[in-house]
Amino acid sequence: MSFDADAKMKFLYALRSHGVTDARVLDAMEKIDRARFVKGLFAERAYADMPLPIACGQTISQPSVVGLMTQALDVQPRDKVLEVGCGSGYQAAILSYLGRRIYTIDRFRSLVAEARTIFTELDLPNITAITADGSHGLPEQAPFDRIIVTAAAEDPPGPLLAQLRVGGIMVLPVGQSDTVQSLIRVTRNETGFDYEELRAVRFVPLVEGLGQD
Repeated sequence: MSFDADAKMKFLYALRSHGVTDARVLDAMEKIDRARFVKGLFAERAYADMPLPIACGQTISQPSVVGLMTQALDVQPRDKVLEVGCGSGYQAAILSYLGRRIYTIDRFRSLVAEARTIFTELDLPNITAITADGSHGLPEQAPFDRIIVTAAAEDPPGPLLAQLRVGGIMVLPVGQSDTVQSLIRVTRNETGFDYEELRAVRFVPLVEGLGQD
């Protein structure tokens, strides 16, 4: 299946019907063909609004959730963004059209290697993909204007909060189990953090350490 005009129209309609209305986010998601990030038997479902399995026991999130998280992140053209949980690379590719510099990290080396290949093929030079423990963030590149986490922690990790600049925004799922999670937006101010609950979600857990490929 190709990302032809009909498939693209249905894909964008599904995004809008789930509340993704930001024109820049929709434009970025129209430019990035999700099928490039899905392999094997699941490729034919690339444009359906559903999460799909990828390697290393991970998933590529459903497009409407990607769109809503990206919209909530409110990335500006000069922003430096950290993504925790590179996975297939789909989210980072979309962010590359919105921010100045995208750093994406994952605990699985093979996922990072595959994502790098796709970023090169799609000519997305503003993405840097790194194998690292996501719970620690990327302190050598901090502070970040925006941070997005695509795995659920019990609470927002302290190291990630510390790497968010004043005025910055972090969007992440939090919850004590894989069945009860909330997507939240954290905004750092001069005296601390403001928290806003956005919607119920379901993500793989944020795990410390590097993965065994």
